[in-house]
Amino acid sequence: MDRQEVAETLALRALGWLMADEGQRDAFMAATGTDPRDLGRLVREPEFLGAVLDFLLADEPRLLAFCEAEAVRPEDPMRARAALPGGDLPHWT
Repeated sequence: MDRQEVAETLALRALGWLMADEGQRDAFMAATGTDPRDLGRLVREPEFLGAVLDFLLADEPRLLAFCEAEAVRPEDPMRARAALPGGDLPHWT
């Protein structure tokens, strides 16, 4: 697997984790403007998977809860984000 495929796999795991919790799911859908009916199409788009990781990374407690639940190191989602479209852009905040 190449770097982007590994990143996409982690983003899909994150999406599954978000969708399994009603509060996280609703927050994600509201923040991204995603319609649940479009998920089947969107999960094949690397840009959307980047948005999943952006959402996860925007909130440290959420990030740490995901990492604990999925046995992932906290730095792995950031590395995965860098491998997806737009992930190499500088963050000004």
